[in-house]
Amino acid sequence: MEQGKAIIVSAPSGAGKTTIVKHLLSLPLNLEFSISACSRAIRENEREGEDYHFLDVATFKTKIAEGDFVEWEEVYPNHYYGTLRSEIDKIWKSGKHVIFDVDVVGGQNLKKAFGDRALAIFVQPPSIEVLEQRLRNRRSESEEMLEKRVGKAQKELEQASEFDVVLVNDDLNRALQEAEETVKNFLEK
Repeated sequence: MEQGKAIIVSAPSGAGKTTIVKHLLSLPLNLEFSISACSRAIRENEREGEDYHFLDVATFKTKIAEGDFVEWEEVYPNHYYGTLRSEIDKIWKSGKHVIFDVDVVGGQNLKKAFGDRALAIFVQPPSIEVLEQRLRNRRSESEEMLEKRVGKAQKELEQASEFDVVLVNDDLNRALQEAEETVKNFLEK
């Protein structure tokens, strides 16, 4: 069976990528979400195999050494995130296309791995100020973590041109419509 295609949605934290991915998954596009692996502790509201594949640091490093990841990165010291080959193989074998909700570096690495078979979408906030306000409105971050995220976002915004499509999320309904049309056109090619 021919392998499917890959839809990569990347953005700085707070730009709206998860909302866009959930919308795309709700449509009849034959997409399935790729569950990433991570080495951080499971949070109260998360489920193993649904939100992430939770691995301890030693297991994560073993899987890196064995080539089990399509891409991975150490986001913070001993906090690894990555995409397992087995996850993508499972989705493609089921006859579906895979969709990713990943950070900017992860998106770039996945695009390198899949080439023309992947559509890499960068979701851009209207401005860094709007992004910061969205993060503040979540009320889930300490001031220190918020500043780290905004600093990281400023660097990530500089990478937008490396993606196939830059989708400015200044009006959510328009952004959802644009994402839908872009993905449909890519999958029909």
